[in-house]
Amino acid sequence: MGQITVSVVSHGHGALLPGLLEDLEACPEVGQIIITKNIPEPELCHSAAKTPLIIENTSPKGFGQNHNAAFKQARFPFFAVVNPDIRLEGNPFPALIDSLKAENIAIAAPLVINPTGAMEDSARRFPTLGNLTLKALRIDDGRLSYKRDDPPSVAPWVAGMFMLFRSSDYMALHGFDEGYFLYYEDVDICARTWKLGKKVMLCPSTAVVHDAQRASHRNFQHMKWHLASMARYLRKYYTNSYPRNIG
Repeated sequence: MGQITVSVVSHGHGALLPGLLEDLEACPEVGQIIITKNIPEPELCHSAAKTPLIIENTSPKGFGQNHNAAFKQARFPFFAVVNPDIRLEGNPFPALIDSLKAENIAIAAPLVINPTGAMEDSARRFPTLGNLTLKALRIDDGRLSYKRDDPPSVAPWVAGMFMLFRSSDYMALHGFDEGYFLYYEDVDICARTWKLGKKVMLCPSTAVVHDAQRASHRNFQHMKWHLASMARYLRKYYTNSYPRNIG
């Protein structure tokens, strides 16, 4: 019954993975799990029957490079990118697969909540110089307005902590842009999805739980990656081909 390959990249998150694997075990749509250890860490201990394929990097790679490498091992018609600090609230995959059956939908994402049940800002308008200024001034951070259990709706971009692709679309997009080491890969791939004539769908009727680390707010290296990725994105798209904001 498996239809989905799930790709998870661990950066020393081994303690979190058994819980995620247990959640994925309960989802019959998941046929393959690929875990990439981006840095050395102890052997993964788990009781899940769906034994994951483990990729161990000899040196750390970027977010996009890791998921693109995992995709080369994918065997199913859908490909899910899932952060290691995600837990499932029920099975999100049937609703997401249904969304991908709609015309021209290439990416589907669930509502994301934090451990307290509050909604995360996981769907936003595309960054521009103008709305990034508004965000810096704490006037408008670009998030879309939606409520839990709203019907599915298109979104400019959805956050990369949980994205489901049709594998054929991921291949047509050539995966993530590996020029980003960390941050903005999700914005970029959604922008390219729209430019390809496809759409991105947010499905608030199904939710996953994310314990956000917000490393760029605390770690200087992560902040440098964040700013470098922002600059790369703006250079790449601040032209006549700038993706259209909707929602």
